[in-house]
Amino acid sequence: MMSTIRLTMAQALLKFLDNQYVSLDGTETKFVAGVMGIFGHGNVTGIGEALERSAGSLVYVQGKSEQGMTHAAAAYAKQKNRRQIYACTTSIGPGALNMITAAGTANVNRIPLLLLPGDNFASRQPDPVLQQLEVGSDYTVSATDCFKPVSKYWDRIVRPEQLMSAALNAMRVLTDPAETGTVTLALPQDVQAEAYDYPESFFAKRVHDIERRSPAASSLHRAVELIRSKKRPLIIAGGGVHYSEATEQLKAFAERFGIPVAETQAGKGALAWNHPLNVGGIGVTGGLAANRLAKSADLIIGVGTRYSDFTTASKSAFMHPEAQFLNINANSMDSAKLEGTALASDAKEALLALIKELSATGYSGEYSEGEITGLKSEWDGEVDRLYALEWDGGLAQTRALGVINETIDARSVIVAAAGSLPGDLQRLWRVSDTKGYHMEYGFSCMGYEVSGAFGAALAEPDRDVYAIVGDGSYLMLHSELVTSLQERTKFTVLLFDNHGFQCIHNLQRGNGSDGFGNEFRYREADTGTYSGDTLPIDFAAHARSLGAAAYKVGTAEELRLALLKAKEETRTTLIEISVVPGTNTDGYESWWNVGVPAVSSSEKVTQAHAEMQKQLSKAKAY
Repeated sequence: MMSTIRLTMAQALLKFLDNQYVSLDGTETKFVAGVMGIFGHGNVTGIGEALERSAGSLVYVQGKSEQGMTHAAAAYAKQKNRRQIYACTTSIGPGALNMITAAGTANVNRIPLLLLPGDNFASRQPDPVLQQLEVGSDYTVSATDCFKPVSKYWDRIVRPEQLMSAALNAMRVLTDPAETGTVTLALPQDVQAEAYDYPESFFAKRVHDIERRSPAASSLHRAVELIRSKKRPLIIAGGGVHYSEATEQLKAFAERFGIPVAETQAGKGALAWNHPLNVGGIGVTGGLAANRLAKSADLIIGVGTRYSDFTTASKSAFMHPEAQFLNINANSMDSAKLEGTALASDAKEALLALIKELSATGYSGEYSEGEITGLKSEWDGEVDRLYALEWDGGLAQTRALGVINETIDARSVIVAAAGSLPGDLQRLWRVSDTKGYHMEYGFSCMGYEVSGAFGAALAEPDRDVYAIVGDGSYLMLHSELVTSLQERTKFTVLLFDNHGFQCIHNLQRGNGSDGFGNEFRYREADTGTYSGDTLPIDFAAHARSLGAAAYKVGTAEELRLALLKAKEETRTTLIEISVVPGTNTDGYESWWNVGVPAVSSSEKVTQAHAEMQKQLSKAKAY
């Protein structure tokens, strides 16, 4: 007779999660470290009770914002190279919906994220319950249906025995390198508390092998022949290099065949900044070396990249008339992009196979002597100039980044996400240590930075972690700073105060606008516009009020000293850095299609539209 154990659905879910493991290259890792949550009606008496009394070895972390804790969980998984996760639980209604933004962020970035939102009563007998979303045309719809577009797998468990198939499907997706992303299991609040006699076998230890997909022989042959037919290949290293743990293979491939390596935001750090073949960031937020090489490349070898418009400069970066793409990616959708030759494979496996096959042919890139070195040297000189840039009236943003980069430990982890800082960081930040650069730029989600830094610090407690964030993003979401104090998990917030959403302010003005609605200024009564003095916000005082240590700086030397003091602090610390607006980097022979109005009363907008049309004529259609 089958042996069973009687548990509530919530208790069974936790017991199942506590026994899930992943294995890669013979190394076994417990997959679910714990659960981050905020309790309310819809989860407090179900999964909340289970966490209190039968969590096993799962750790509970109390979030302060549903969006913030979910960003933290995603950042934890990202920093762990998708080998370990925290699940997230919330109440129904607004508690659940507050996770939507973070769900989309993780999904776009191909990061495993398990969400366990509460849901309406499956029995419908108390309906409508507090916070229930009633849809008159379809009563099966609830707030949790909103997770469907931002989930790789979605399920609603309306009977306790449904947990068994739902949980296995959740693990299937979460541990699949090609299909991973957000998984949502909606948990009706009555079903969470219902009991069922679950087979004991359901709770046995399960090891999910993270399979390294090898390239098909025919695909590998086509890839080899394509590379052999080209003289000026360029590698674009994406996040998949990190997740595959293929940094050494990427280095070996580039060195063996003399191919320069450009980086996406997710791929940055795959090759040390001072490696002679690392030509830096590419695309809209890229630098001169990579963007100039992209223009003349006859083959682009994308390794683990999804080719966002920032990477391709809205498909205008690659100008060689015979330019083709070789796409190495575990995800078939990504490997098929830009009419490329698909090499659907794990990055490490593909690079090893290519090294073996190409070596037998004697292949090598045919760059002229000193060409790559010369471009890299020119770009390194530009970074040095921007790091040393003095600005009348205050501290330039690029100077501040230079001081930070040169002062903090090489093993430190920086976390950023939105505004002008990602552009400056991809161009200027010098990464020496793998996983030292943690950028969320798939969604460019404002508010990720502080929460993400908490998640990264939780994942790597032996490394210093820094959230590099603008004042706009900080104001949007900073609540997990309190959670970091509660958990005694220190990180340092480097807050760049430039009085507004200056990145978009710059974008406006660069496309014909005079600047509208993006600076933090008082509204003027006579004009009705935000054109008064800037708001005098004391971010350091705010951080101190939450319990953090804090410093305020306005010069390079003050910043350097504050960084040294912050390192000695034992609790989360904030450094408020006053920088001059508009002192970020821009351009470097790239273009971004943002859509400029074809009709406007402003001549400047009309001219900007004409320039957009000119650039569109150069971009390729794929």
